[in-house]
Amino acid sequence: MLNKNNFKKIATHCATGILLSFSASQMANASDDFILAHAYPADHIFNLASTTFIDQLKESKSELGVKYHLGGDLGDWASIFEQTMEGVVPMTMSFGASEFEPKLDLSWLGYVVDNWDDARKVYGPNGKMITVYDEILDRLDLKLLGTIPTGFGSVAIRKGVNKQPTNFPVDAKGIKMRVPPVPIAIERFKNWGFTAVPMPYSELYTALQLGTVDGRSFGPSVEIWQMRDVLESYVLTKDYFEHAFWVVNKSWFEDQSEVAQKQIMTAADATMKVVWDQAQAIDEKFLADVKGAGIQVVELNDEHLASAKATIYEKEWPFMEKIVGKEIMDQMRSIANIK
Repeated sequence: MLNKNNFKKIATHCATGILLSFSASQMANASDDFILAHAYPADHIFNLASTTFIDQLKESKSELGVKYHLGGDLGDWASIFEQTMEGVVPMTMSFGASEFEPKLDLSWLGYVVDNWDDARKVYGPNGKMITVYDEILDRLDLKLLGTIPTGFGSVAIRKGVNKQPTNFPVDAKGIKMRVPPVPIAIERFKNWGFTAVPMPYSELYTALQLGTVDGRSFGPSVEIWQMRDVLESYVLTKDYFEHAFWVVNKSWFEDQSEVAQKQIMTAADATMKVVWDQAQAIDEKFLADVKGAGIQVVELNDEHLASAKATIYEKEWPFMEKIVGKEIMDQMRSIANIK
């Protein structure tokens, strides 16, 4: 059985093979084209961002063309992230892959913001976190074009479990909760009393079908909608604001002409405005669709929400400080208004 690292190496080699499989004449005709790839389907906000960027780049009369791959045909999000670090895929939209840089776990940090207005100020265009993220990504030969919001992540329970955990850790006991295979995710749900089961996203749907796990964490409304046929309830913990990194390989970018660089950045800035202007409405529409599909949506009451937040601030934030350092975490405490 392949482990995760071997799978990603194979995926990277396959993607390289795809590029090298062009004939000489095809490569000549495609010399000004570059790949933009991500792992999510057409109803995900990544597709809106990608198609908007492609349109904006065309409007600039850029000589660069985009070969657009969605839906993970070049690998899962972590393997495409690695391919972008290596320059095989020049551009992607991906979540933080902390196996390459532990500080990227900062993007998963719990309860930094709790509403869309603050989220835009912190993570949106010219937001407080953009410079912090760009400095971290620079070490991976990546340049940040922007962060793409997907909404507040929460917890969903599969059909047949008949539990709606809202009071942690009391309600969490015995519930096998899938978490992304990153340290901070394991830490959060362990601290909340769940049995944390690290698992790649590509295996999640089948695991819910088979009952390998009882529920899933870090789920924005769009992903709950996509998995609606195996889920029975959606508990709105809203424990973090999910946002992805839109990155370009820095070496590739700097090899482009000054005109091409400016066109890319102008198209990216215009795209970020469109995406952030529409993201909240998209998230709320999917939440309405989730309710319409018969999934029971449950809110935490004030007492349970305060308890959930207190656990994260007491345990998860010091855990994160060991990774990113006191200076960055002091910035995070200021942003979240934590004394």
